[in-house]
Amino acid sequence: MPRSARPRPLRHVHPDTAPVRRLAARLLILLALALALTAPAPQVSAAPQADPFKVLALYSGTYDAAHIDFDKEANAWFPQQAAANGFTYTASTDWDLLANGGVNAYQVVLFLDDLPQTSAQRSGFEAYMRGGGGFIGFHVSAFTTDAASWSWYHNTFLGSGNFVSNTWGPTAVTLKVEDRTSPATVNLPATFTSSVSEWYSWSRDLRQNPDIKILASIDPSSFPVGTDPNQSWYSGYYPILWTNTKYKMLYANFGHNAMNYDTNTRLSSTFASPSQNRFLLDGLKWLGGAGGGPTPSDPISETTWYSLTGNAAGVCVDARGAATANGTAIQQYTCNRTLAQQFQFRSTDSGYTRIANRGNPQQVIDVTDVSTADNAPLQLWAYGGGSNQQWLPVRQTDGCYRFVARHSGKCLSTNGTATNSVQLVQRTCDNSAAQSFRLTAQP
Repeated sequence: MPRSARPRPLRHVHPDTAPVRRLAARLLILLALALALTAPAPQVSAAPQADPFKVLALYSGTYDAAHIDFDKEANAWFPQQAAANGFTYTASTDWDLLANGGVNAYQVVLFLDDLPQTSAQRSGFEAYMRGGGGFIGFHVSAFTTDAASWSWYHNTFLGSGNFVSNTWGPTAVTLKVEDRTSPATVNLPATFTSSVSEWYSWSRDLRQNPDIKILASIDPSSFPVGTDPNQSWYSGYYPILWTNTKYKMLYANFGHNAMNYDTNTRLSSTFASPSQNRFLLDGLKWLGGAGGGPTPSDPISETTWYSLTGNAAGVCVDARGAATANGTAIQQYTCNRTLAQQFQFRSTDSGYTRIANRGNPQQVIDVTDVSTADNAPLQLWAYGGGSNQQWLPVRQTDGCYRFVARHSGKCLSTNGTATNSVQLVQRTCDNSAAQSFRLTAQP
């Protein structure tokens, strides 16, 4: 055995020094415990967030002021929704992205006001769809009077065939939801009011196509549809939303705003219907592969008062001191079902709502000083139409909601604890429990 490895003989401890050594040992143990308690906690990595899926919107923007205006509106509205709904949005007039493979970088492609024109673009799109790509087509994307020129698209993929007639002028209609098993319609009520649009009819009866599932059609209560007696529908069956079950696709007949053609002024918004917007966002998430799709639930009622319970710690959104004056802090507080914790969601436009307090429904949740900064505090303030007073309810797959401020794109947030009286703020949307709220109807 090497010399350095030989065991050392035990040393005898003199009785007079044993208590001192025992005390020293205890002190060393206590010091070690103190160091352990004050040492920084080990870092725990947050669960990685799913990468946003990518959406490409193709458009031409060259024909009909109403279609061009829809392009402009879509290219403003979809980017506003992107961060809160887990996707990125790119708009382009380069239809050759279908021909050269550029579309393959995206999970979903939208046709806003046109369709592929060259054989290379058409072949590229067909390959993209057969390869599992996602698609939403609007209004003009199905228009043709020569379906045979691209039979796969018009007769097989869309199933609609040729354009037959249209309504005029543009009007809203009541839509009857025919299938709520699709992830795009699972959150829709039995009927809802569409946005204003011109509506198309088709040469083929989609009900006779076994691959087509009609999701919503015009409810008979809407007749007559149109304002020009010579271009109105008085009866009949008109599908508006549908899918081809062999592909990841949706078609929506809307996408034509009402316009003053003399002044080129928009008279309606395609994104004025909250339920229609829900269809678009839930449909995009399904096509983009963002989770398994939402669970069934009725939409937020505009006539119901709700409490908002934070998922992070189970405390409620509350008006401090039950006050209703301008500047009253919106805070988190133990849920108590008082009027200070009851709110109503009243539509403004494009899916946004003002969140009114029951103590005084003219007072709404407001981002102080119209700030766009993280941690800007929330307060009650008299509703004046400000974009800092409007919130987009974004339903999550668990049935809870995030609320996205219109002016900043940031989310209503607690601080994630159960501490009473902490003022709520807006923060960059991060899908955390601090930004997730369960709505409970109140009597």
